[in-house]
Amino acid sequence: MNTIGLLQSALDASSLRQQAISNNIANSETPGYKGKQVVFEDILKQQLANQSKFVGNRTDNRHVVIGQAGSLPVARTVEDTNTVMQNNGNNVDVDAEMTNMGKNSLWYYTLTQQINSEFENLSIAIKGRG
Repeated sequence: MNTIGLLQSALDASSLRQQAISNNIANSETPGYKGKQVVFEDILKQQLANQSKFVGNRTDNRHVVIGQAGSLPVARTVEDTNTVMQNNGNNVDVDAEMTNMGKNSLWYYTLTQQINSEFENLSIAIKGRG
């Protein structure tokens, strides 16, 4: 997996998580609404665990495939149907959602700093320091 592609997937997951949290907060009083969560980290861990340590470079389609390059993880939105917080069937905990929003904002900021650093390193490698 390339670092910039992985960071892009993580940024996409963070953006999707922000949308899910915002929707949860907006629907916190909607009867029967079930909160949504974004799953990314578990998918990433699973792909990293299943990824081959060595990948051969095929220069011809007739060559044998050695190892397998991992694909970039894609975040999924899942609905929490197991809990009920309110009598009307709604399960959104606004306090928990606000905490999750703060964590997600910090994570997004960290990811943007990391991807900026990656691009800066590429720029230095291409142009040099001076």
